[in-house]
Amino acid sequence: MFIEDKIAKESLATKMSVPKIIFFDIDDTLSRNGIIAEHNKAMLEQLAGTDIKLVISTGRSKAILPEDILALLEANVLDAIICMNGQYSFDNSGQISHYPLTAEQTDKIVKLCQQSELIHKFDSATHIAWSGENERLREFNAITPNSIVDPDYYQSNTVYQCSVFFNNQQEKMQDIDFAQHDLKLVHWHRIGADILPADASKARGIKDVCEYYAVDASECMAFGDGMNDLEMFDLVGFAVAMGDAQPALIARADFVTGTIEECGIQAVLEPFYATSSVK
Repeated sequence: MFIEDKIAKESLATKMSVPKIIFFDIDDTLSRNGIIAEHNKAMLEQLAGTDIKLVISTGRSKAILPEDILALLEANVLDAIICMNGQYSFDNSGQISHYPLTAEQTDKIVKLCQQSELIHKFDSATHIAWSGENERLREFNAITPNSIVDPDYYQSNTVYQCSVFFNNQQEKMQDIDFAQHDLKLVHWHRIGADILPADASKARGIKDVCEYYAVDASECMAFGDGMNDLEMFDLVGFAVAMGDAQPALIARADFVTGTIEECGIQAVLEPFYATSSVK
């Protein structure tokens, strides 16, 4: 199993105290191709028997969270979910925090997308609404009940983020100064990115959840692999990058573990199964 400790492998045990909350990205951290790895599911179920709170922190829209993740929340294995890059967080009791886009922000985003001739979508708490459709999207919409085509959806519904899709990071929107519009473009893959308010991030959602549970972020741990995990890594007390994480994220991590297939999360968390007290 591959584990690389940037702060010295032998010191890992002394560097990590038992976290009060562990935050997990979904895609390519807990799950591959939208399905949680069985060993990760089993690990979460074991940790649910301890006093550590388990929280998802994802860029995914609430409307298209994987069913297996939602089932873990319903079963009280997971304590809460932060979605849409910190724009919306909730637990089984309801909403914890949310940050809707303003009309000024949505209007500006639409203009920028139209200028770049990009199909885009806005995410609400119940739907993802596309500005247009192509063959690939028709296939996706056919199997995704909460995915619709409605270019005017944002005008009459509360939305939290926009997503754009392109071939690579160099082709589209790279010459736009998003900061002058108080916005930012955050890549989650070479073919796509999210457009968010400049102050939006998973870190903001984590601060809200930490306040909700009366826990300091320095007492928390996070696992991730992508560029939208950067602020999360800077906030928590101990940040773990997956073995196939983006190089920029690895540079910000306290520890680099193995991939999903190498049971990387278990390599870090297994000691906590026995050392944490039962809920």
